[in-house]
Formats: sequence, C-alpha cells, structure tokens
Amino acid sequence: MADGGEKETKPLRHGYTTGACATAAAQAALEALIVQESQTQATIRLPIGQDVTFEIVACAYASDWASAEVIKDGGDDPDATHGARIISEVFWREAPGIEIDGGVGVGRVTKPGLPVDVGQAAINPVPRKMIREAVEAVLNRYELHRGVRVVVSVPDGEEIAKKTLNARLGILGGISILGTRGIVVPFSTAAYKASVAQAIRVAVKGGCSHVVLSTGGRSEKFGMELYPELPEEAFVEMGDFVGFAIQQCARQGISKITLVGMMGKFSKVAQGVMMVHSKSASVDFGFLARMAEEAGAPEAAVKEILEANTAAQVGDQMQALGCTAFFDVMSGHCCRESLQEAGAFGPEAKLRTPLEVETVIISMKGALLGRKSMTNEV
Repeated sequence: MADGGEKETKPLRHGYTTGACATAAAQAALEALIVQESQTQATIRLPIGQDVTFEIVACAYASDWASAEVIKDGGDDPDATHGARIISEVFWREAPGIEIDGGVGVGRVTKPGLPVDVGQAAINPVPRKMIREAVEAVLNRYELHRGVRVVVSVPDGEEIAKKTLNARLGILGGISILGTRGIVVPFSTAAYKASVAQAIRVAVKGGCSHVVLSTGGRSEKFGMELYPELPEEAFVEMGDFVGFAIQQCARQGISKITLVGMMGKFSKVAQGVMMVHSKSASVDFGFLARMAEEAGAPEAAVKEILEANTAAQVGDQMQALGCTAFFDVMSGHCCRESLQEAGAFGPEAKLRTPLEVETVIISMKGALLGRKSMTNEV
C-alpha cells in the first residue's frame, strides 16, 4: 500500500508503434489478397523478438488489391498517435521486389538530416524492414514469386501531425511511421530525446551553426523574436533534456548554442543539474541565496531566499528589489555548466573546437530577466 492507504498503482501498459501496426496491416492485407478472404487478425514478430497478435478492424480485397486496418494502441503512453487508424494497402506489381510508400496522412520528407531521403515517405528504416520481412514471409509461405507494392495510410495523419515536431523537421502532409523496437514504453523519454537529436541533425544539415534550445513554447517564441534572422529549423524545443540537447549540439559541430528558459528550470542548470524535470531534482535555495549574495543583494533579501517556496518566488523578489544582476549571475552559471556538459572545459576537455553558449532567462510573462554569453578557451 502507498502512503495514506492508497492502492498501489498498476504497472503501466506497453503499446505498439505505428511501424508495428503498419506491418500487421500489410501482412493481413497480403494474406487477404492471396486467399481472397477477409482477415481478422495478424501475428507479427517485433524487432525485440516478441510475437504479437493485432486485431484487424477492417479488411477488403479484390483480385489485384487488398487493404487491412489496425487501430494504434499507445498503451499508457501519452502518444499523439494513440487511437489512429493505420491502413496498409497491397497491390501486385509487374516488377519483382517489394515497394513501400506512404499514402494519405503519411508525411513526405523535405529536408535532409532524417533517416529517410528527401522526397520519400516518412516511413523509417526499421518499419520498412519489418514490412518487407512480413511481406516476404507471406509470399514464401504460399510459394509465390511476385512483386508487391505496399502503401501505408493514416486517414487522420495530417491533423495528428500538428501535435508533433514533423513540420519543423521538414516532414509535411502527415505523421511518420516510426519504431525501432515495435513497442512503446510508457512515459518513455527515449522518443522525445530521439526527436530532439533528429531536430538538431536537421538544423546541421540545413547549414545552421547557431541553434536556439528552449524549454517550452513560450521560451521558444521569445528565442524566435530574439533571433528573427535564423531559419525555423534552428529552433529546437529541448524540454527538460538540457544536458542531452547540449551534448548533441556539441557532437554535431554547432558553434553557438542559445539556451532560453525560465527561473525554475534554469536555477537547476546553473548548479549543473541537466535534467530539469520537476521530479528530477529539487531547487537548492542555498545555492540561489549564494547567487543573490554574488549579485550584491541586501543581506535581509539573501536570508529571505532561504525561506522561499519556489525559484519563481525568488525571481519575483529579485525583480522587486531591482537586483537585475542576480539574473545575469545565474545566466553566467548556466553558461559555465553548459560548456562543462559539452566537454568544452578543463585539461581533459573532449571538445576541441570553439563553442559559445548564451543563456537567456525570461519571466513567465515573456520579459527578459537576464542574458549572458561565454565561450570555451581554444
């Protein structure tokens, strides 16, 4: 039992990727085409080696075409594609081999830097491999040597894509068909980190040497107003993954990183905490008090900080006192810790190229509080 007599929460339920759903639908559609009978389920092997049976909610066929539909189950993961209709159509083709393409609601790649070439449907390499292997297995079972064309569609994909980073990444017209393991781990950070890494790759491929990393929508908007000359792909919403995003930028040769965020999260970055989710680490009010002292705040104000409840409260207090130096001090600490995270400091520094890190701290209302820039010694 949990504290207060509450029942223990149930383990979170795994879901399945759009790639796994498309594979199951393609397998069922081909089976229907060959035997000329509707299919109600399809069992496929996931990349993790697990066999899973999917329910086929709709199936249709003719002499040279068939389609099957699976409803995407994201499990207990807060996934934008949960409940989406994933449809695979199969056609016989004159030429040998298996062709895989995207239909309605599956995006097209328009920018370099993604795992799929420009102009191709946004069906990632692992789902493509899964679909190809499933189709080959069905053909082998019936001892058929024919060419097959598979078209994956997501009827609501264009609308769903508005909740994703696809447009920023240059994937237009719908969602991506994704998944490297076949399953969706509930509340997994892996998917978000992968999208951050991909966004930075797209920025680099697009010729960006300056990337603006923001913790959320408001801070990103501020960054865009601060740097209107930068292209859209230079702006990456890193969320809570500050350290991960900085490391990705450093590895991919970015020469300037601008961090834009608010007091709460950046008070953690200033002391070297690079995963800034509210549950990852508590605010160190002693550290905030020392920064206030460094900024020349009155002794009484420094003592008050130790009694504060939130970092935002401390920020409001410093603003009310007119102690703007506090935010510049914090920005400086953020720059220093970020350069450290990038491997840019010290005798054993991994980063040997010039790197500038700029920190911009804004208020909840979008007003500039502090701004500082720092470079490593090269």
